[in-house]
Amino acid sequence: MSTQQFTGVIDRFEEELAVILLEADGEIVDEIVLDRAELPAAAGHPDAVLAVTLTDGEVTELSYDAAETEARKDRAQSRFDRLAERPPNEDNSQ
Repeated sequence: MSTQQFTGVIDRFEEELAVILLEADGEIVDEIVLDRAELPAAAGHPDAVLAVTLTDGEVTELSYDAAETEARKDRAQSRFDRLAERPPNEDNSQ
C-alpha cells in the first residue's frame, strides 16, 4: 500500500466538480477531480489550500488549511500591490 501526502489547492470548479492541483515541494505534480460535496465545508472556494493524503491513488484524507490559505492570499495581494505601484515620474521629482 502506497501513501503520499500533498498540498492541494482548489484551482476551479466545473459544475459540481472541484479541480485540485497537487503540490510537492512547491511544484505542481498532478491534479485530482472530486465531487464538490466531498470538500470540507470551509474549502468551498477557489484557492483554498488542503492537506491531501492519497493511498494507492485514492483520496483517503482531506483537510482544509485555513492558515496556509490566508498566508497565500496575503502573499498574492502583496505581490499585486507592489506591481500596482507606479515608479516615480522623473518630471515630477523636485
